[in-house]
Amino acid sequence: MKRTWIYNAIIVNEGLKFDGSVVVEGDTISEVLQGETQPSVLCDIEIDAHGCYLIPGVIDDHVHFRDPGLTHKADMLSETTAAAAGGVTSFMDMPNCNPQTTTLEALDNKFADAANKCIVNYSFYFGATNNNVDLLHELDKTHVCGVKLFMGASTGNMLVDKTNSLLNIFNGTDMLIATHCESQEIIKKNTEYYKKMFSDAPEVPISKHPNIRSSAACYASTELAVRMASLAGARLHVLHVSTAKELQLFSDIPLEEKHITAEACVAHLLYRQQDYKELGTRIKCNPSIKKQADRDALRNAVNTGVIDVIATDHAPHLLSEKEGGALKAMSGMPMIQFSLVSMLELAEKGIFSIETIVEKMCHAPVQIYGICDRGYVREGYKADLVLVSHGDRWEVNSENILSKCGWSPLEGNSFRWKVERTFANGHLIYSDGQVDDTYRGEELRFDYKDK
Repeated sequence: MKRTWIYNAIIVNEGLKFDGSVVVEGDTISEVLQGETQPSVLCDIEIDAHGCYLIPGVIDDHVHFRDPGLTHKADMLSETTAAAAGGVTSFMDMPNCNPQTTTLEALDNKFADAANKCIVNYSFYFGATNNNVDLLHELDKTHVCGVKLFMGASTGNMLVDKTNSLLNIFNGTDMLIATHCESQEIIKKNTEYYKKMFSDAPEVPISKHPNIRSSAACYASTELAVRMASLAGARLHVLHVSTAKELQLFSDIPLEEKHITAEACVAHLLYRQQDYKELGTRIKCNPSIKKQADRDALRNAVNTGVIDVIATDHAPHLLSEKEGGALKAMSGMPMIQFSLVSMLELAEKGIFSIETIVEKMCHAPVQIYGICDRGYVREGYKADLVLVSHGDRWEVNSENILSKCGWSPLEGNSFRWKVERTFANGHLIYSDGQVDDTYRGEELRFDYKDK
C-alpha cells in the first residue's frame, strides 16, 4: 500500500493550529504527528508543505450541479473539477434538476451517474413535494444526506406550500430536513407592487430584488419552519440564512446539542445591497443579497456559533440566462471554486479566524449530517486534505475559472490565499493548477445512531 508523508505543514484542526505532518496510507490518514516527529514507517512519497496550511477537505452541504437535465450550464464532472481546484472534497447536491430528484428511481439514477462522473465525494438530497411524503420512510438513512424542502419557490419550482404537506413532512421523517425559507405569499405581493411601480419601464431593476425577496419574506418562512420542526421534534437545517432578524430564531448552544441548525452562504457573507450597482444580476440569488447590516450580523453569527455551517449554494447559469432585471434574470451564481480562498481572505482581514473557517466548512457538516470518517485530520479517517498557502496575489479571470458556465462574480478579485493541493481519499486530485479528471470520488456515508 502506497504511503505518503506530508511534512513541514501548519495543521489546522479541531480548534488547534500547530506545526506537524500527516502520513497517508492508501485512502486513510494513518498518523498525525506534531513538530518534527518522524513517521513510524518508511513512506513512498514525501511532500514538503513548507509555508502551507494543512486542513481537512471542505464539505459543501449545498450545491446545484444541474445534472441531470440542465447540463448546458453545469454537470457533475465540470463542477467537481471546480470543486477539486477549490479544496472542496465532498458535496451534497440539491434535487431541483431535470428530472427532479423526487422519486426513488431518480435518486438511484443520480447516484449511479455520480459514480461515473464525480472527481470528489458526493451525496444527494431527496426532494420533498406536496405528494411524495410516503416515500420518505423508504430512504436509506446511511446513503442519503437529507430531505430538501422548498418553502419558497426558486429554480425548478419545487415549492411545497400546503400546510398539511408541511406538517406531514416535518412529522414523517427523522432524517435531516434542509429548508429553503422564503414566504411565497409575501414575495407575490411584493412582485405585484413593483410591477405596478415600474409598469412604464422595460422591467423591474435588479436593485429591487431584495425588496421583492424581502427580509420579511425570509423571516416569516424561517419562523414557520422552526416552529413546525420544534413541535414535531424534527431535525431542521435552515439553508442560506440571509437576514439579521432570522438569527433571533437560532441558538448559540454547542452544535452537538442542537436539533435546529443554520447555514450561511459565501455570497451573503461577501456581498451587500450596494454591490448590485457594480455586479448587477451576477449576484442575483434566492434569498437575495441584503443590507450591509445583515451581512455584518451574519459574520458575527458565524463567530458566535449561531451560524453553524458555511456553504456555497453553488448554482451556475449561463451569462445569457443572467440577463434582465429583478424578475427576468435567473437566480444563482457559481461559487464553489473560490469559496475557501474567499473565506480565508476574510480571515486575513480579521473577520474570521482560520480555525473558525475550518470548523464551519469542514467539521460542522460532519456533526450535523453524521458523515462517517471525514472532515477532520484524524488517524483512521479518510485522507480528504487540502494544502493552502498565503503568498503573492493572483486574480480570478476567465482563464482560471473551471465551472462550465465560464464566469464568476469574483472575476477581477485578487487573492493572496491559494489552494496548492487537494487530496480525496488519499489521491492527489489537484496540484500545480491541474485537476486529475480520471479519478472518481466515493459516496458519502452517514451514521444516524446518535441522531
